Amino acid sequence: MAMSEKILIVDDDVETLRLVGLMLQRQGYKILAANNGAQGISMARAETPDLIILDVMMPDMDGYQVTAELRKDPQLADTPILMFTAKSQVDDKVAGYDAGVDDYLTKPVHPAELIAHLKALLSRTRARQPDKKTTPAAYVVGVVGCKGGLGSSTLAINLAASYAKLTKTNVIAIELKPGQGTWATELGCTSVNGLNNLLELLPDEIKPSVVEKQLTATPFGIRLLLTSNISLETDYTALGDKLQKIIQAASQLSSFVILDIGTPFIPGFDKICSLCKNIIVITEPQKSTIKRTRILYDELRSIGSGMGRVINLVLYNRVRSEVQLTSTQVSEMLGGTPITMMIPPAPELAYQVSLNNLPLINIQTDSLVAQQISQLARIIQTQIA
Repeated sequence: MAMSEKILIVDDDVETLRLVGLMLQRQGYKILAANNGAQGISMARAETPDLIILDVMMPDMDGYQVTAELRKDPQLADTPILMFTAKSQVDDKVAGYDAGVDDYLTKPVHPAELIAHLKALLSRTRARQPDKKTTPAAYVVGVVGCKGGLGSSTLAINLAASYAKLTKTNVIAIELKPGQGTWATELGCTSVNGLNNLLELLPDEIKPSVVEKQLTATPFGIRLLLTSNISLETDYTALGDKLQKIIQAASQLSSFVILDIGTPFIPGFDKICSLCKNIIVITEPQKSTIKRTRILYDELRSIGSGMGRVINLVLYNRVRSEVQLTSTQVSEMLGGTPITMMIPPAPELAYQVSLNNLPLINIQTDSLVAQQISQLARIIQTQIA
């Protein structure tokens, strides 16, 4: 019998964890185990199991306290809890139901009876799922290049501002490069540690409400999650998992999220890309860069077997045309991959950005570079539909 449900067992008795765990694994369930209440709460928040089997008598927190804590978490408020304990008095059962458990079984019990109760709870949960109202996930766009210095930060912030102006929607831009921040300096923002503050938390502590407090509002219609440009301030412990949690939380706060990924060398790159519905690969018309871009393109296509992801190629021209490849040559070197957009050089406007603390497209709205980025925003809008 193939099942996908995850069941968390919380019990301080190691033998119970082992025996019940083995029995349920043989039934096809994925098993998680915690030997005390605090660990059980932490694991439930991190793993969001489909069902929790919970003992009452544990040394740190009893099962009633654990249930009360779990029910306070919106993510776990509806997770079915089966209290499985040796306490068999009516008062014990009433206390369990009052705390918020869905079912109560006393030890010892025949394995068939335990399985029957679990199946009934999971069946009721599945029956309720179509009626649940969930917040639609944001459309997440990632901007990445095969190496640093290609302009991913510039394109990401300007594309975010352009899309917000075009659609009048709530847009969040995340500087997903710990210790390599540039937006705060260019835009004159004083609060630069939003991402760093979140990375100090455990993955299961990163919630939408927590992320929202770290966002910086701007006068040009988008909210930013900024990072410091001091690499020594970055803690790389579980960095990939934390960045993934941050993206997922931000996706509950906006309908459109754009990520400045930078390069593929960021921890958890594959997980980050798997959350993106649209990836913009930025490159330059130089032979060595195009060769590396081809490798990146192939890697992106393989992540999650594509998963219906849109990949757009943006070509940044920053030097005289006679010393670089033509767009046709670039496309041919990339196996016929079409170029979605070409961005012209704009050194004078780039200089004005830091002087005026505004995105490049807001400095001169009718410039060619502003028009091209606006056109890219319109293309992405059509790709969403």
